[in-house]
Amino acid sequence: MNKPDRGERWNPPESVKLGPNTGRSLQPKDSATLIIVDRSGKQPRVLFGKRNESQAFMPGKYVFPGGRLDAADRQIKPLDELGEVCMRRLGMGVQKWTPSRGRALALAAIRETAEETGLLIGKKSSDRVTSKAEAWSPFVNKQIRPSLSGLTFVARAITPPKRARRFDSRFFLADRECVGDEIGGIVGPDTELVSLDWLSFDDALEADLPNITKVVVREVADRVKTGEMSRPASFFRFRQGKFWRGELD
Repeated sequence: MNKPDRGERWNPPESVKLGPNTGRSLQPKDSATLIIVDRSGKQPRVLFGKRNESQAFMPGKYVFPGGRLDAADRQIKPLDELGEVCMRRLGMGVQKWTPSRGRALALAAIRETAEETGLLIGKKSSDRVTSKAEAWSPFVNKQIRPSLSGLTFVARAITPPKRARRFDSRFFLADRECVGDEIGGIVGPDTELVSLDWLSFDDALEADLPNITKVVVREVADRVKTGEMSRPASFFRFRQGKFWRGELD
């Protein structure tokens, strides 16, 4: 099994240019993504959003809901916690790791999913979420406390060096049954995502997906097909100019 290395951390002075053709790379930002699978039909389907063509980042692509970790995510108290194995794998090869960081990443995936799709992952609870952050207001208003126990950490991917934007992304998998409530009017022609589509794995692989999304789709499809949901998480990154896949177990 390939062991993940810790990776280089570099904090450049403000005068140094970063990004493509500069010889310097941005430090990746923590981000999280949620893959929601609906198994109620004859074949599993996965939720994708189509990005607005006006977006500077990945216009027109089909993506999983997700985005950057927000400071408010660290303050949310979930209904329950990530599993022990899930938390251990999240921390592998990460400097200054704490369980609270893993919890916050899972909550970021849930928050971003709510913002982009209107689906609230969690359960009704009289013990309301307390947060002044606007992004968490749907959970406050609907009395939904985010639930982490149904999430499985399936992959980590770091954007290659010298890109204009770099993310250290964690991909979580959840069943549609984990959705505790839903709000409408989220998606439209002027929003970040212009449509929400439940696609079979085969149809998803024919859609206009970012490269890393297509790789993760294949991984998740194999998990679902074989029923091996507890297999190690995959770790994707570039090393010495080549695409590298490791395992986190």
